[in-house]
Amino acid sequence: MGSIYCIMGKSSSGKDTIFKLLLDKGDLNLKRIVSYTTRPIRSNEKPGDEYNFVSIEEKDKLVEAGKVIEIRKYDTVHGPWFYFTVDDGQIDLSKNDYLIIGTVESFVKIRDYYGKDAVLPIYIEVDDGVRLSRALERERSQEHPKYEEMCRRFLADQQDFSQENLDAAQVSNVFKNDDDSRITCDRIAAFIKDRRG
Repeated sequence: MGSIYCIMGKSSSGKDTIFKLLLDKGDLNLKRIVSYTTRPIRSNEKPGDEYNFVSIEEKDKLVEAGKVIEIRKYDTVHGPWFYFTVDDGQIDLSKNDYLIIGTVESFVKIRDYYGKDAVLPIYIEVDDGVRLSRALERERSQEHPKYEEMCRRFLADQQDFSQENLDAAQVSNVFKNDDDSRITCDRIAAFIKDRRG
């Protein structure tokens, strides 16, 4: 039986980088689960890579069809943005292990959907000062920086990823990522291999 490893962490914790590094490790043979979002695509993103970018109408059709496993709404300074996971045929736990990026809330709902033994959390932790510096650098590189949204998200993460929420969701696999994401990736890869036995 395969597993779903849910990578989570506050914004600018390096989870996207670690996600890609883990997928590139051929010996792990992890398959990507591509989540969906209604937020605008960033200049360095490709549809179907980081996310499936859809309209609000397309999101509504998936919800009505009963395909949405979990959905989160963020009231941003640019209006509501939705992030969600869809049962769209990507996942076959009889054949593969998978990797997905999510939040504490999405992890819990995916775990409830597929079962506690199949879904494991991997929490990426970074010093807040390092995160803020990374977030500012990333926004500056955008064609149309969204600094207000960056600040809103930074503050919201303090609540979303509070120790109380992590404890309630039984998230105990914590990996520090203050320095080199490749080293963090190697530690996570070792954790996955150890779990497989």
